[in-house]
Amino acid sequence: MQGKFKTVGLLGRSQQADLSEVLQDVLRALASRDIEVLLEDELSGLVEAGAAVSHASRSDIGARADLAIVVGGDGSLLSAARTLANTETPVIGVNRGRLGFLTDITPDELADQIPAILDGQFEAEHRFLLEAEVQREGEVVGVAEALNDVVVNSGSSAQMIEYELYINDEFVYRQRADGLIVSTPTGSTAYSLSGGGPIMHPALDALVLVPMFPHMLSSRPIVIDGNSQIRVDILERNHIHPTVTCDGQASIAAEPGDAVYVRKKPGRLTLLHPIGHSFYANCRDKLRWSNALTN
Repeated sequence: MQGKFKTVGLLGRSQQADLSEVLQDVLRALASRDIEVLLEDELSGLVEAGAAVSHASRSDIGARADLAIVVGGDGSLLSAARTLANTETPVIGVNRGRLGFLTDITPDELADQIPAILDGQFEAEHRFLLEAEVQREGEVVGVAEALNDVVVNSGSSAQMIEYELYINDEFVYRQRADGLIVSTPTGSTAYSLSGGGPIMHPALDALVLVPMFPHMLSSRPIVIDGNSQIRVDILERNHIHPTVTCDGQASIAAEPGDAVYVRKKPGRLTLLHPIGHSFYANCRDKLRWSNALTN
């Protein structure tokens, strides 16, 4: 598989501390290869003058690159994924954040891992995304995408909303809560986990619905088939305007009487991991699970 990647995109968030140094390290790892490097426009001021790169928009990188390298934390990768999944461009994550469930190559590993992946030594993993659509009186008023989760929430501290949940047009329940988290397996180790949801292996074709601080203590997370269509009806009697948030980054303002549809999005994100990558080892490391029994 050597030589498969002829055009590589380099993406990240320009405001992140020490990003320039890591970008230079990535460029050095690519320098000995016959590879065209597309640098995201907003990173142009972070590389040395005269660097052998072309500047491109994120969407242009998705259309032209054979491989994308995202430098930053999981938030950086989440942001890039919503564009790159449209073209199914394979992605490598270089972790400059905190937990880094998605960005699993550290800066110290760049010199070894980037060349190895370029030589075809990697494990590919596919993750699906969600599409959220808000309808008002039958008209679409907002659409957004998420790799981790779609959250319908009150948008106000210490206030509940009342909504009805439908799965494939079948009524499930009426609920009073701070909101509802609809999470993919990718997002099950993020906001959903903090809300009491289960950890799901990323290979699962499933969704988890996690009510946020529900009024009824018997309300618990529900795991459903990944191809289900979810509808959340925000009841007219609500006095506040809920917010529909995707990955904590893209938001749609909703109103009482609106319907929020959540479904799997066509296309998927392809993550490339170093050989030997393990989801469970990642959990042990990031979630501080015990590696051995102690007395």
